[in-house]
Order: sequence, then C-alpha cells, then structure tokens
Amino acid sequence: MTALTIAVASGKGGTGKTSVAASLALSAPSAQYIDCDVETPNGHLFLRPEIQRRGEVRMRTPQMDPSLCTLCGACAEACEFNALAVTRDKVLVFAELCHGCGVCAYLCPVEGAVTEVQRGIGLLEMGQAKGADATQLQFAKGRLNVGETGSVGVIKAVKQHATHDGLRVLDAPAGTACPMVETVQGADYCVLVTEPTPFGLHDLKLAVEVVRRLGVPCGVVLNRCDIGDDRVKDYCETEGLPLLMEIPFERSLAEAYARGLPWVEARPEYRDRFHGLLEAIQGELEP
Repeated sequence: MTALTIAVASGKGGTGKTSVAASLALSAPSAQYIDCDVETPNGHLFLRPEIQRRGEVRMRTPQMDPSLCTLCGACAEACEFNALAVTRDKVLVFAELCHGCGVCAYLCPVEGAVTEVQRGIGLLEMGQAKGADATQLQFAKGRLNVGETGSVGVIKAVKQHATHDGLRVLDAPAGTACPMVETVQGADYCVLVTEPTPFGLHDLKLAVEVVRRLGVPCGVVLNRCDIGDDRVKDYCETEGLPLLMEIPFERSLAEAYARGLPWVEARPEYRDRFHGLLEAIQGELEP
C-alpha cells in the first residue's frame, strides 16, 4: 500500500468515531494510529499500546523586560487572542491565551523588550500496539495539559510523527472547530462518522462544509444505522456523498466498547467489513 492518510472525524461527539478509527487502523496488515483528540484522547483504551517514547510539547510565550518596555501597547494591540494587557506599570501576559505566533516580539519597537521562552503545554507518547491476529500497529498520541487551551499546537506536534509509509489513521476531535480543522488539513481522505438523528444530521452538514472548504474528499460512515430515520441517507444522496459503511445498533458492539475492545477483535467478521471500508476509500481516491 502506498502512503495514505485518512482522518476520521465527526461533527457530533459520541458517534463512535474512535471505534471506527481504531478498527480501520487494525484492518490493515500494518498501519499507524495517531490520536489527535488531544483534549480527551482515548484510543489507547482500545489499542493498549506499549509506550516506548515520550516527549514534551512546548510553545513560545512572550516575556517582557520591564527595564526596556515603554508600555506603548503595540504588542497588546497586535495580539488577536487578547493574551496581553497593558496596565499603568507593566504588560500582563496571559500565557494560557497565547498561541505562540510571535507577532508581539516582531512588532515591538524596542529591541529586546519582548523575548520568547518555551513553555510546556502537552505530552506526546509513541509506541506499538498489536491486534488479536498479530497485526502490527504504530501508535502516537498527544495530550494537552490540564488548564491549557493550545490544543492546535499539540495536534501539530503529534501529526509530525505520522511517518508510516502505508496507512495512517488520524483520530480527530469531535466538532468543527480549529482542532478538527488542524487534524483534517492535509489528509488524503476524511471519513465522517455520524448517526441517523436530527443532531447527527445537523452536525454532519457542518462537518461536510468544513472538509470541503479544506479541499479534502470525504465519505460517510453511518453508525447505529437502524435507529432514527432516513434523512442522513437522503442528505448523502443529494450532496453526492458516498455512504461508505453502515453499522447496525447491536448490543455486542456496545458491550465491546464498554470493555475497551475494538470491533474487529470482538466481532471477527467486522475485520472484513472494515477492510472493505478501506478498499472503498481507496476506490474513491482512484482517478
């Protein structure tokens, strides 16, 4: 298999995105699973990897020299994230709001008044996981530190470890905000996991709009397909979205999730189904 990066996303939380991502990664003889849901990573609960390396994610944060700062306010005015505030006697830095863009140091008119220091915002973990049939799976996970808001920085760092020369599966955060955008951006294909409910359809529409703006081709996996109604299917047909896979609402799948078992291990017949999903995605990408 040539290198293929598939992002698994969902506009709505709780659709089974991580279950789909883990089973998709295990459906290939050799692959890499990258957990980009850095605020609530849980792929490790299903894949049980052996962590071999850890590293800290750091971000540049401004530091003011009070002996040089003239309190002109240029830095605070330029900051798009309100991470700086000028008071009567000093500039306050709200590190948790800083995105590390460096514009404050760049625009400061006094050389040396603003310097940048490295601040830890998260953790990376890399290792190996093994499927029930001895499938080899590389594993990488990012985790944002409690109290921090710079999840995009951690996602960028963990995506740098997406180095497998075959299948790479990116488990994206739920929703359609910046963390999801950062994960999907640059992927070869995006699988959108949804459910046949009004909330599922509403958030699927948002996710489709975002992914299309990013220029990434996408298809839909419909989980719990035998509940709700047909409006998601009708939407996919109207929009020309391929319905790649339908997963029924079954007690055995819910029990597997509760026990932390990937579906392809709890139900061996699902290995063929997810292998078929991978083939369907490859078919969508063929010219």
